[in-house]
Amino acid sequence: MRYGFDVSDAHGDEAGGSAAPAAARARVPMLRSLRHRNYQLFFGGQLVSLVGTWMQSVAQSWLVYRLTGSSMLLGLIGFSSQIPIFVLAPIGGAVADRRSRRSILLTTQACAMVLALLLGVLTLSGRIQVAQLFVFSAALGILNAFDIPARQAFVVEMVGPEDLVNAIALNSSIMNGARMVGPAIAGVLVGTIGEGWCFVANGLSFIAVIAGLLAMRLPARATRPRQASALSHIAEGFRFVGRTAPIRALLVLLGVVSLSAMPHVVLMPIFADRILAAGPKGLGVLMGASGAGALLGALALAARRELRGLGTWVAVSCASFGLALIGFAMSRSLWLSAALLVLTGASMMVQMAGCNTLVQSMTPDAVRGRVMAVYTMMFMGMAPIGALLAGSLAERLGPPTTVVAGGVVCVVAAVVFAWRLPQLRTAGRQLIISQPSGDGGAP
Repeated sequence: MRYGFDVSDAHGDEAGGSAAPAAARARVPMLRSLRHRNYQLFFGGQLVSLVGTWMQSVAQSWLVYRLTGSSMLLGLIGFSSQIPIFVLAPIGGAVADRRSRRSILLTTQACAMVLALLLGVLTLSGRIQVAQLFVFSAALGILNAFDIPARQAFVVEMVGPEDLVNAIALNSSIMNGARMVGPAIAGVLVGTIGEGWCFVANGLSFIAVIAGLLAMRLPARATRPRQASALSHIAEGFRFVGRTAPIRALLVLLGVVSLSAMPHVVLMPIFADRILAAGPKGLGVLMGASGAGALLGALALAARRELRGLGTWVAVSCASFGLALIGFAMSRSLWLSAALLVLTGASMMVQMAGCNTLVQSMTPDAVRGRVMAVYTMMFMGMAPIGALLAGSLAERLGPPTTVVAGGVVCVVAAVVFAWRLPQLRTAGRQLIISQPSGDGGAP
C-alpha cells in the first residue's frame, strides 16, 4: 500500500489477528480490514450501536423542536453536547496514550448506555424537560471527550498500519450506513409512538459493542513511563501538531469546516418543517439522504489501496461540500434537497475520513491519542461553537442565509488548502515513511 500525500512505501502486514491469503483479500479489497478478528468484533458491534445513536440524535432534535420551536435552543443543545469535547478532549487523548484504550471504551460505552435508557424513561413517562435535555447532552459530551480519541487511536491496534486506510474508511461506512438507516427508523417511530422508544432502542444497542470489546484478544501495548506531569504530557501533543505543518494544515481545514458548515445539521428540523413542510418524516428523509451520501463517500475511500492523491481528494471534497450546502439552502423541494444532501454527505465524509487517514498515517503511536484528541477538537469540538453561532444567526438572518454563509466559507477554505498542498506533500511523505512498519521493522 502506498503511503503519504504522494509516496509509494509499504508497511508491514498484521496486528491483532490472523492474515487471510493475499488472493482472498484481493477479491474484496474494500473489506480487507475484516481479516482481523478484533476488527470483525468491533465492526459488528458498531454496526448495531450506531443505528441506535443516529436514532437518538434525530429523535432528540425533534423533541427539542417540539418542546420549544426555537432554532436558538436547537443550537444551544448542540453546543452543550459538544463543547465538553472541545474542552476535555486533550485530557481524553492523554488518557488514551497512558491507559488501555479498550478499557476506556468499555467504560464510556457502558455509561452512554445508562444515559440513553434514563432519557428514554423520562421521555416515555412524560417528565422530560428542556433543562434535563441540556444535562443529558452535556454528560454525553463529557463521555465523548474520552471515547472519541481512544476510539480513533484504537483502530491501529486492531488492524495495524497496513490496513489503517481501509479500517478508517470502513468505520466511516458503518457510521454512515447507520446514519442512513437510523434517521429513517427514527422518523417513523417519532411520528407514530414518540421519541422515547428511540432513546430506549439506543440504550439497548450498546450491548452489541460492549460484547464485542469484551470478546477481543489484544496483544500487549507498550506504554510510556510516566515521568512527565499530566499537563506537560498534554502539551506535548499540541506541540507535535503545532510543529508538523501537514498535520496542522489538515486540522485547521477540518476546524474551519466544522465551525462554519457542519452546524447545518442542527438547523435540519427547521428546514424539514418550516421551509420544506415535510415534518418528522421529512427530517428522516433529509438525514437519511445525507447518510447515504456519506456511506458512498466512505465506500469510495475503502476501495483505495494507497494514499497517493488523498490530499487532493480532501481539497476537492471540501469545495464540493460548500457548493452542495449552498444549493441545499436555496432549494424549496424536499427531493431536490435530499439529492443535494447526498452530495453533501459524500463530500463531508471524504474530507473527514481523508484527514483522519492522513493524520494517523503521519503520527507516531506514542503520541497518537493526543493528536487524535486535537483532531477530535477540530472535528467535534468546533461544531458546538458553530452550532451556537448558527442558531443565533438563523434567528436573525434565517436558516437559508446562515447555511449559504457556511458553504461560502467552506469553498474559500478549500481553495486556500489546495494552494498550499504542493508544499505540504514533501513534508507529509517524509513523516509517513519515517513511521515503523506493521511488523516493527523499518519501511
